[in-house]
Amino acid sequence: MDILEIEILTDNLNETESFYSENLGLEIINKEHNSISFLAGQSTLTFVKTDKLKPKYHFAFNIPHNKLDEAIMWASAKVDLIKNTDNEIVTNFENWNAKAIYFYDNNANIVEFIARFDLKNETSKPFDISSIQSISEIGIVTDAPIKLADRLAEENSINSFAKGFRRETFATLGNDNGLFIIVKTNRKWYPTEQQAEKHYTKVKISTNGLTREIIINQ
Repeated sequence: MDILEIEILTDNLNETESFYSENLGLEIINKEHNSISFLAGQSTLTFVKTDKLKPKYHFAFNIPHNKLDEAIMWASAKVDLIKNTDNEIVTNFENWNAKAIYFYDNNANIVEFIARFDLKNETSKPFDISSIQSISEIGIVTDAPIKLADRLAEENSINSFAKGFRRETFATLGNDNGLFIIVKTNRKWYPTEQQAEKHYTKVKISTNGLTREIIINQ
């Protein structure tokens, strides 16, 4: 599954534009009075203006698996990396054969750079913002994760993540290229104490040769 675009909410478009274009350096590919879109590798990251106060999300970007150390140095100059429960900035997901780092954006969204070692995406190019390859994950929040996961899987021909697991509070759909991380409302987003919130989320995906658009919490 490839995530072509995610559309989420922000209560401050100006600050969001500044953070992603000036601080991180993402290219603006569309800007309107109530929305702004950035190019993130093969994906598009879109924010839509809302009157809600600080809607919070979690999403991740795939980066070349051999560039994590460079990504840490690059990101550390721009943001404060979040430490996990072991007081480390790098989390090793052994079951997923991946390592990740996290930081907050201006909206208090939890943003992740993840290096997936089962993807053949290594590069010799020095790490910079153009090293982001795609949106890797989008967190989806619901009161019934398993029920929603089963519905999304059936309606959109998406398989459960082979390396993931299913619990009452957590389910995953997709693959290393693109994942839905479906969690129960108020579950804490790793590696923080921040509770998951239900907010409007629109995702455009490509799977089995078809493009599909999914809207959650409309």
